[in-house]
Amino acid sequence: MAESFDLVVAGGTCVGPRGRERADVGVVGGLIAALGDLRSAPAAERVEAVGLHVLPGVVDTQVHFREPGLTHKEDLATGSAAAVLGGVTSVFEMPNTRPPTTTAAALGDKVERARGRMHCDHAFYVGATPENARDLHALEGLPGCCGVKVFMGSSTGELLVPDDEGVEAVLRGTARRVSFHAEDEARLRERLPLAAAGRPETHPLWRDAETARLATARLLALARKLRRRVHVLHVTTAEEMDLLAAHRNLASVEVTPQHLTLAAPECYERLQTRAQMNPPIRDARHREALWAAVSAGLVDVVGSDHAPHTLEEKAGQYPATPSGMTGVQTLLPLLLDHAHRGRLGLERVVELTSSGAARVFGIVGKGRIAVGEDADLVLVDLNRRETITNARIRSRCGWTPFDGMAVTGWPVATVLRGHVVMREGEILGPPLGQPLRFVASPGEATA
Repeated sequence: MAESFDLVVAGGTCVGPRGRERADVGVVGGLIAALGDLRSAPAAERVEAVGLHVLPGVVDTQVHFREPGLTHKEDLATGSAAAVLGGVTSVFEMPNTRPPTTTAAALGDKVERARGRMHCDHAFYVGATPENARDLHALEGLPGCCGVKVFMGSSTGELLVPDDEGVEAVLRGTARRVSFHAEDEARLRERLPLAAAGRPETHPLWRDAETARLATARLLALARKLRRRVHVLHVTTAEEMDLLAAHRNLASVEVTPQHLTLAAPECYERLQTRAQMNPPIRDARHREALWAAVSAGLVDVVGSDHAPHTLEEKAGQYPATPSGMTGVQTLLPLLLDHAHRGRLGLERVVELTSSGAARVFGIVGKGRIAVGEDADLVLVDLNRRETITNARIRSRCGWTPFDGMAVTGWPVATVLRGHVVMREGEILGPPLGQPLRFVASPGEATA
């Protein structure tokens, strides 16, 4: 044990590998150096956590911070500020910016833009295209890269690999686990006339459950053929979960808080285009299937799919309106509220928001409260009742689909590598985010 600490988080209940236990957390040099009774230990800074639970900092593996090219919606500074306000200490940022992140130069530009501006640790996806498949192995190994993202169906931006030949080329050209937006492009084009003008409630009719199931089935067949591991983003349907349950050796699974919380048709009646995202919010049958998958341990990760657009853009006429909504700041409050209501335990919240991501993607030093790990922590009050409002949203677009929703459970402080970066809704100090590091691996082939 260190003779003195840079920081001691004292008196809280830690949720770690051994479950819940009353333990102080001692930090030296940005790392957890000790767990236990540190009441008499000298420390340069102490944070009192009596009555609070101490969780690993949240790792949000799907955010769109819109920089470069779309910074009227969001940028790396504003998005990461929203992140730490919600207890998120690490993010994976998506490649569908302008220009898209498809080259070493574009990736390096993002890493450089983040320097001294991002409030949380970070890594960036490289977007796959038919043209860069041969370059992906080199790109995925560059510093600051969290992996390769493939859009099988068109969404925001121009990135698209719609056919099996292209997907196979990506899987053959990569070693790390590849992440997929799984919607079938041919079916999307065929069904586009079903997206009725001015009727956002037709969004899940156009981008129906079969569109998602078909793409996921195609992906799993290719992954099985090539013996490659894949990650399926924002799964939305009961039928996909049935497929994924039979392919646990190949595919890891993400769901979003939006799909666990909202349901059609009510959300479209109330929120109109603010409920529009890809894949869509679906009816309660699918939402219950997602919860069943969470309970069964099939879901590995909850990612926010934070994808901001301005209210002015959302106010256009559907389907010419953009898909996406904010989420990085509300991910943890929503899951804490679901835990309060008995839908999942606090230990499962930790698995879905931190340790699962560290395991699936091989993130070094993240996801656990354990000696030697980065001191990324979020202090939460499980009994605190707050209301999510547009006014609290730090994202540049300034709105949330959960405006007016009361939740029980709230992040009250965020610690990034031993530095208190948020306390009681206030961001403290300069941006300290650094690029994430990943376990070196010769490949992701399955046995």
